[in-house]
Amino acid sequence: MCSGGLNRQTPCMSPSTSLRAHRSSPSTAGMGTPSSSTSTCPRTPCCSAGCCRHPGGKAPSAPAWRSLCMHFRHGAPPVINPLGTRFPANATVRPSYNISITLSSAVQNTTFVNVSTPAAGDWFIAAHLPQAAGRIEVKADMFVLRLTDMPVLEPGVPMLHTVVSPAKPLHVKVLVPKHAAGMRFQLSSCVTSEQRACTVRVLLGSITLPQSFQRSLTCTGSINCSLALESPPWEKWLQIMVESLGTANASVSVEMLASFTVCRPGSTSSFLNFISLNQSQAGARPGAAGSSAPAPGEAPRNTSGQRSSCLQSQPVVREDLDVVSVRYRLLNGPSVPVSSLAPTLLLLNLNTGMDSGGALVVSLLLNKTSVSLANATVAACVSAASPVLSLNATRNCSTAFSQGYPLSVSTSSAEAMLIVLYPQTDDWFLSLQLLCPKGQGECGGAEGKVTVFAYLTPCFNDCGPYGQCSLLRRHGYLYAGCSCKAASLSTGWGGWSCTDDTKAQTVGTQNLATLLLTLSNLMFLPAIAVAVYRFYLVEASVYTYTMFFSTFYHACDQPGVAVMCIMDYDTLQYCDFLGSVVSIWVTILCMARLKKILKYVLFILGTLLIAMSLQLDRRGVWNMMGPCLFALLIMVTAWVHHGAKRRHCYPSSWKRWVFYLLPGITLAFIAISVYAFMETNENYYYTHSIWHVLVACSVAFLLPPRDKHKKPWAWSQKLTCRYQICQNDREELYAVT
Repeated sequence: MCSGGLNRQTPCMSPSTSLRAHRSSPSTAGMGTPSSSTSTCPRTPCCSAGCCRHPGGKAPSAPAWRSLCMHFRHGAPPVINPLGTRFPANATVRPSYNISITLSSAVQNTTFVNVSTPAAGDWFIAAHLPQAAGRIEVKADMFVLRLTDMPVLEPGVPMLHTVVSPAKPLHVKVLVPKHAAGMRFQLSSCVTSEQRACTVRVLLGSITLPQSFQRSLTCTGSINCSLALESPPWEKWLQIMVESLGTANASVSVEMLASFTVCRPGSTSSFLNFISLNQSQAGARPGAAGSSAPAPGEAPRNTSGQRSSCLQSQPVVREDLDVVSVRYRLLNGPSVPVSSLAPTLLLLNLNTGMDSGGALVVSLLLNKTSVSLANATVAACVSAASPVLSLNATRNCSTAFSQGYPLSVSTSSAEAMLIVLYPQTDDWFLSLQLLCPKGQGECGGAEGKVTVFAYLTPCFNDCGPYGQCSLLRRHGYLYAGCSCKAASLSTGWGGWSCTDDTKAQTVGTQNLATLLLTLSNLMFLPAIAVAVYRFYLVEASVYTYTMFFSTFYHACDQPGVAVMCIMDYDTLQYCDFLGSVVSIWVTILCMARLKKILKYVLFILGTLLIAMSLQLDRRGVWNMMGPCLFALLIMVTAWVHHGAKRRHCYPSSWKRWVFYLLPGITLAFIAISVYAFMETNENYYYTHSIWHVLVACSVAFLLPPRDKHKKPWAWSQKLTCRYQICQNDREELYAVT
């Protein structure tokens, strides 16, 4: 059993929260999540057309439900796109299996997703909420039911097995040898315990969501029936399930035979060819039905020549550069010879278990001068588990249990590129073959050369100029994703590689937004001047800190070209948030007119607690609400104390209320209203600039007057005198207005 928490992540591009469960060869598996109802989401794009919304179309007034979209994929993390943004050019994306779950706080039941005969390996789960749906945590558990003592079907050897009853199907497995070009499964001698004609159904292969490539075969009577498979997965156990479709209590006896056609690879290196030949001969039993290995007493055919081999293998070396960063180097050079007689095969090893969190990039470049046939086309196919060995016969790029990724280059279009996002953990193959022009018939010995570049990168093109590649870790699994700089849900660059400019702004709009958000912070200058004039030097320092970092944070927090970052973006954001909350904290405490020692202790203690809170959750609502409410409580308590001691209202001057406090409080309330109720992603540049202006102006009005016993700054006296005038700053009992 494997379990883990699923949290909300940045919508889609940052690619999301993953859960991995490793297993060997289970027959059934179930995934349980607490929910009240489920529905299957549309395939494209996931939950973007209202799939993860309330079934009634409108949400209830109380937050009694939450919608959650979960994605399942075998071999690699699912590639999801809830916002419907664009992927980079040449990127191939296949949808993952997903379901929509409506969670209810009042109902505590469980929803199960059952997967029978799942493929062996790593399974990944990703979960996300709809756009702007808040945050929720869900627990997901995976239960695996394993089959023990599964019978092994030996290639070329007929085996008799019995299906006990329709409720208990028969499970067997057979190991597919390396270089297997085809497989033939044959069922014969089907007899029931009641000596009647039997009907059985055979399922070959495992389930890999969202699309299952299981092959089905139904046999009736005692006649032989068979199923042929092209390019089965090399060096993997193939699961075979036989179930009876007859009467409930009758057992069925069947004879099964599996035979393989093993390909003899040719190579430019005699040493590598010798190894490949030995592996091919070891994979197929001599004399087995359908096997191309020589029978006893039969001389082996020559495999050194190209005409006697069904493929040409090219040696490839995997070079690990960094985390989720691999380069494939061809030992014979990047130019690969391609023939029309047999496909050329390259092995791209991605089976380490930590390679599925990046992007596999394959680039082809045809050398036009090397092609000996006019108007020739080189067909290529990138596939996992097994290569495509029949490019000249069919160009659908499919194997026995999977669908590959086709590519082609020709003299008219000499370049081609493929980007596979989050490739599944397995051995990947690149097959290339020169195809004859239409209507020309046989190509003879036509050849050409194709330059191949293949590599695994964390983020394609390093997320471009508008993004930053980030390595993320979840439950011990490392994967990569692009974080688009200063991108919101409605504006800025987006997409998997931050290349989607559908919501990008014009240069003029970007410049205007940057000027508004940065220059509006200059309204703190009057507040700083008032604070310095009234001897509130600590408060003036805090306002200066806030103005500085707010200005440069918003200069860096832009989704376009009008960007200037003097520090790391995360550092600027943290300093801006810290300065904003601390400014409110010190302003309200200054209005309380506490004793200096108490005021400065609260200054330091509050700042430390605010810094800790921002580090824990930078966007938490209580980061600002908590200090504001606590400071207001201190101010009201202090004012009540001053009023009771002096036996009249505090502050006592009506001018102070009319010309300073009421205008300052009004500006503060307007600023809070604009920030809380009017600010959206569309009008952020204007409303947030208004917030800057209103907050800075309210601070200038709310700061209390200086102490009466302190003299104003005597600049002329300090400049003309040669000595320093000192004064006693001891606290005295006096009344202030």
